[in-house]
Amino acid sequence: MSDPREGSAAIVPVFVFSLPRSGSTLLQRMLATHPAIETASEPWILLPFLYALRRKGVYAEYGHRTSIRALEDFASGLPGGERQYIEAVRDLALHLYRERAGAGARYFVDKTPRYHVIAGEILRMFDDARFIFLWRNPLAIVASMIEGWGRGHWNLYEFEVDLYDGLEALVDAQRAARERAISERQVEVQLDGRMGDQTGVRQYSRLSQEPRIKWTKTLGSPLRKAWCRRYLRWIGRERLQAMGYDLDELLRELDAIPTSWRTVPADAIRMLAGRFVRAFEPWILRDKLDDLRHGVRLHSHS
Repeated sequence: MSDPREGSAAIVPVFVFSLPRSGSTLLQRMLATHPAIETASEPWILLPFLYALRRKGVYAEYGHRTSIRALEDFASGLPGGERQYIEAVRDLALHLYRERAGAGARYFVDKTPRYHVIAGEILRMFDDARFIFLWRNPLAIVASMIEGWGRGHWNLYEFEVDLYDGLEALVDAQRAARERAISERQVEVQLDGRMGDQTGVRQYSRLSQEPRIKWTKTLGSPLRKAWCRRYLRWIGRERLQAMGYDLDELLRELDAIPTSWRTVPADAIRMLAGRFVRAFEPWILRDKLDDLRHGVRLHSHS
């Protein structure tokens, strides 16, 4: 089998890492206007292959932990061990990027939302890739999730993987990438306009300052403010600095938001319901039960 990196024009992957609602789609469309760059909406290629080795975070009809043991046993018989499996996944991705990009492109932009949870693994897999870390004010992200996906209703329990695990993994990956990465902080400006053509690349006609204050209207509830304070303190000063933000400044901005009690009753109900939903979400519950069974087995053999 030929090396997918060889040939007349090897493809160079460009990975865009960010939390949801951070402007990554706009950045992808802007990059795609360059003749040497090709992309696809959201490839999602690497997630299942890398999660095949993760014991947690997977819900499937088959026994996932059994499949991991089987894959580990299989990889142990390969000349290069588990590393050879990772290299094969990389080569498969490069081959598919090359095929999708066509002969004229030099770079392929892979912007997949949940790549933030495997950013470290991707960083180690692709020595010659380019990495863009895109950051946005975490309070603006929270407000955008509530407004864009929750229609104004509290829904953040659905995105804890992104807001916690994803953010932590992104900051760690950016630190590990060092000079291999480009870090960009999104300016809180809305780009309004009409769709320019049918390729998905937008042409924008004017700038609006409205989103600079829009997120403050969403977070005026006392319960939402309290949640945001806890979230900012969890992120912490060092991680916020790595993202280009200051903890004290964000807390001051949050405290300055006029308080509104309008959504408090609904927020309280949805926050309680969210705790219940998360506790019994299939993949989380299965991980907890598997850990419990594993712990019992360990205890019985001790």
